[in-house]
Amino acid sequence: MNKWQYLEHRGGLFRRAVLKGMAALGVAALATAWFAGSASAQTLLEKIKSGGTIRIGFSNTPPSAYPGKNNEPLGFFNAVTLDILKKLGTTKVEPIVAEWGSLIPGLQAGRFDIITGGMYILPERCRNVLFSEPIGKFTEGLIVPKGNPEDLHSFGDIRDKGLTLVTAAGYETVKTAKDVGIPENRIMQVAGPAEILQAVKAGRAAGGSAFYFTVKDLADKDASVELANPYSPSEKPGYSGIAFLPNQQAEVDAFNKVLKDYIGSDEMMKSVGKYGYTKIHLPDGTTTAELCKE
Repeated sequence: MNKWQYLEHRGGLFRRAVLKGMAALGVAALATAWFAGSASAQTLLEKIKSGGTIRIGFSNTPPSAYPGKNNEPLGFFNAVTLDILKKLGTTKVEPIVAEWGSLIPGLQAGRFDIITGGMYILPERCRNVLFSEPIGKFTEGLIVPKGNPEDLHSFGDIRDKGLTLVTAAGYETVKTAKDVGIPENRIMQVAGPAEILQAVKAGRAAGGSAFYFTVKDLADKDASVELANPYSPSEKPGYSGIAFLPNQQAEVDAFNKVLKDYIGSDEMMKSVGKYGYTKIHLPDGTTTAELCKE
């Protein structure tokens, strides 16, 4: 074998070694990708049962759902969710606070795994998410400046006096106000409870409306406003649930199975009582299927 034949032979051996190594790496890469794919294919229910961390999304709406000083999930909807998740297999949660109007888009985009913010179960929402069975029934409330200078006791009063109502974008109270006949240009839509309060305090709106517990909390914390009293709700009671993605029926079924024995129990009432939730707020048997009907 001359020098050139020797070099060609060595080169061939080197190329074969490289190709063999690449093939081995390719197999390893494929194996790694397969294991990664298997992990990412884990369902939410499997994640819960294996003790994984569940991302819960809610807006800052005390006392139903809100973050504590260390971002811990507080409020009665979060309390119920934490109890049920524990029974299903996990105590690990990652709270993610978002504006009310971005909760459903956030769930759809994968920012969090479930919505614990206490959304009313409504047909238009049922087209985008799956709801658990109801956690409670509630009505809206109305805050007004101290002394109630405009003598407001209903949405009808605001309509008849040509005044402005402030509420949050995405709240059911927007639709309720329109149904009552308040013109759209008299319905101020803001980001959330803090902005509702500021609009009333600044005189930009005669009254502010939201979930009853939300406006009660605002009135309890700020002496410059009060709850309209007496007050005639403009809507029938709303029923709130926990929201999941449309392809998570197994997760909803598992949640509901635990909820059935938990709802109204001494354990539940102990968890939610400190937030003002009482037995009068327990659901009355109305089902999610009934509430989702058009």
